[in-house]
Amino acid sequence: MIRNLKNLSAAPFDMIVIGGGITGAAVAYEAASRGLAVALFERGDFCQGTSAASSKMIHGGMRYLGNGEFGLVRESLRERRIMENIAPNFVYPRQMMLPHYRHPRRQGKWVMKTGMVLYDLLSWDRNRTWDPSKRIPLHRSLPPEEALHRQPVLTAEGLTGASLFHDCLSVCPERLALAFIKSAVRHGARVANYAPVEGFRFGPGNGRIEGVMVRDLLTGTRHAVAGRMVVNCAGPWADRVLGLARKNGSGASLRRSEGIHIITPRISDGSTIITAMTPDERHCFLIPWRGHTLIGTTDTLYTGSPDDYRVTRGRILELIDTVNATFAPLSLRFADVLYAYGGLRPLVESPDVETYRASRRHEIYDNEKDGLEGLLTVEGGKWTTSRHLADRVVTLAARKTGMAANRSISASQYLYGSEIPHLPAFLKTLQQKETGFSRRTLDTLGRLYGTECHRVLDLARSDSGLAESLEPDGEIMAQVLYAVRYEMAMSLGDIVLRRTGIATLGDPGRRLLGRVAGIAATELGWDDARIDLEIEQTRQALRLPE
Repeated sequence: MIRNLKNLSAAPFDMIVIGGGITGAAVAYEAASRGLAVALFERGDFCQGTSAASSKMIHGGMRYLGNGEFGLVRESLRERRIMENIAPNFVYPRQMMLPHYRHPRRQGKWVMKTGMVLYDLLSWDRNRTWDPSKRIPLHRSLPPEEALHRQPVLTAEGLTGASLFHDCLSVCPERLALAFIKSAVRHGARVANYAPVEGFRFGPGNGRIEGVMVRDLLTGTRHAVAGRMVVNCAGPWADRVLGLARKNGSGASLRRSEGIHIITPRISDGSTIITAMTPDERHCFLIPWRGHTLIGTTDTLYTGSPDDYRVTRGRILELIDTVNATFAPLSLRFADVLYAYGGLRPLVESPDVETYRASRRHEIYDNEKDGLEGLLTVEGGKWTTSRHLADRVVTLAARKTGMAANRSISASQYLYGSEIPHLPAFLKTLQQKETGFSRRTLDTLGRLYGTECHRVLDLARSDSGLAESLEPDGEIMAQVLYAVRYEMAMSLGDIVLRRTGIATLGDPGRRLLGRVAGIAATELGWDDARIDLEIEQTRQALRLPE
């Protein structure tokens, strides 16, 4: 995957995608795999914004049952299974526990029992997976004593029992999005990060949109790119993109919801996700992740500019207070937080709907209704249903333009690097063949890179310094070199936050970041001043707010 913005104006593309989060990545893959000529441009790094600020869940949306959104739940459950199929090294079934309480503010046992039965029925095809190790059992109920024994962090007062069920966890959402992008590239798509769209090209006469103006942030050059259809997948920035297309630069603003997560040392059982209702009747998750606990999420209306958004100390403290009130035995403090991250979700509901109750359905808006023919805007949506959303986008674009798009294959083919019929067998064979590396390293690389892990290991064998383990999960320095050479990593943050997990549990320290930056500097031509700048910017991004 090589970044190349040259010759973009040689011929018009069938589709130009704005935004490199999971929605844009899925749309680019869907379109390219159906035979269309595709270009994707991302203003920052791939999966840097909202898509990275997730709970790392690929889930069926059980809580949407409470809103009566049965169609969305069924769609999510079907797409969850498809994600397990096409990305077996990234998406795994994980047991979840939902406690039941008699308190009026909590959902009771029989209400939730009914919901669990319905959830099972709607996931009737959950075990039609390509990999037999991905099987998901029916839910089952636990008495309160067993629930407390399994999870001592539960509040005992009023506990009437718990339900055990399964949803899926994504081991690394950033690399899963990258797998979609690599799959698009495999089918001929041109993609570039650090390439913001700064304007639109209009045809004569009717003013139809016929392309975009793109600036390469790495060289400063500007490129005119022609396209038959432009798809705005900019997420919380979608209204800003629309403003570029309107003559006066104005237009309606999106509603945005803030969601934050914190990472702490392990505070619950290491294999089961706990989801409980907070005192204000929202969901709170304790998610085992890499030997730690990932806690989230919030859902608060955000009214500022998306460019100015930052996680604040106040929001972290609010989440801590909520967690401590939800799980009475806990007494988390700010000092327990190792890392915090957050993002903004675009909402499609009307302003009078509270953000937590707002639907997570997606909308495809045809901007021809606003006089912007040749532009589609995608709003809302979520990780789990991104592939199906992309299918609908490409089908609509083809119908509007008369482009001859082939039938969709995205539900029936593995993502790039994920061609693994049976994950346990793949990992076992990897352990048997690659005897020069630790078991932890091979397990981690096998999951993060899939079949690409052999290329990473080849780099490590070529230089003993690249085989050195960097952190407890066994990640190695060869991944740094691989990220820069083959995965379009352009900054230290790209490497340690989105191509590897080196800094996703918090600041690993200046010494380790300096060693990583040293490898990148050789490939990217950084001088000492640039190395220092990259380290400082990365540590600043990892620093908890004061």
